[in-house]
Amino acid sequence: MNIGFVGVGRMGANMARRLRDRQFHITAVYDTNRATATSLAAELGCAAAQDLSEVTAESDVIFTVVTDDNAMRNIFAGSGDNLLVNARGKLFINCATISPQVHVEIEKLAHQAGAQTLEACMASSIPQAREGRLYLMCGGTEDAFRKAEPILKELGSDVRFIGKAGEAAKVKALVNMVMNINTAGLAEGLALGAALDLDLEMLRKVFSQTGAASRVLETDGEDMQNREHSCFFSAAHAAKDSGIALELGRSLGLDLPLARATKEQYDRMVTEGLGELDKSGVAELTFKDRHKHSGNHV
Repeated sequence: MNIGFVGVGRMGANMARRLRDRQFHITAVYDTNRATATSLAAELGCAAAQDLSEVTAESDVIFTVVTDDNAMRNIFAGSGDNLLVNARGKLFINCATISPQVHVEIEKLAHQAGAQTLEACMASSIPQAREGRLYLMCGGTEDAFRKAEPILKELGSDVRFIGKAGEAAKVKALVNMVMNINTAGLAEGLALGAALDLDLEMLRKVFSQTGAASRVLETDGEDMQNREHSCFFSAAHAAKDSGIALELGRSLGLDLPLARATKEQYDRMVTEGLGELDKSGVAELTFKDRHKHSGNHV
């Protein structure tokens, strides 16, 4: 089986490496950053495709890991070159966090081209992609899922079929909405603790043993304290993903004030040039005396 990748940033590249290590044949990679694609292709011993249609031609299964709705529409429906050129019989596994409706649109376009799609939404980060420990939520037809499942099990420790196209993306939007709210809340709790001259090591320990415990506390608490914001999940992506959940709420007439306030914090990070920090960098907005962004607005 020949496998191609479109979008080989931090996640896509490590997924490709993982499959190569598991003896899958990676035939072609593509990225809008040509240097990124060329470097990974040299490492994997595959082609660095110059065109999207080349990835389709060289592959039976194509993974896509792109940034947003517009990028997704462009790779599947862009004028001239796109992934659906001569795509009959191909399977596209789409891993980006995008709006559910876009997954539905892409499935319809692929069906018209004689191809299949599956959304495989990831609730994990870069180390898990490299180690085959992703949490994958899948949406599409059961037939597409069964075809993809043997590959996905090499990438994920948990592979869950959610339902039809768009359903997994809804779940992923809620996962990230709650994660982002938790992250912003933790940043405020630690910032207030610091302002009260509390020992933050002690405070994090108490949090971990009480109702303040969370996965975000485990992954981001120490980083917030130490101002270590190396990027695993960027503030820019947090802002985008919170926006997807807010749009879902708006479409149903549902007000989500915590999600809205959280998005405003991450939007502020982007505006102030902090968008490529990890989501833990939201602490830079809440701790007093940190950078120009801090203040008495905890």
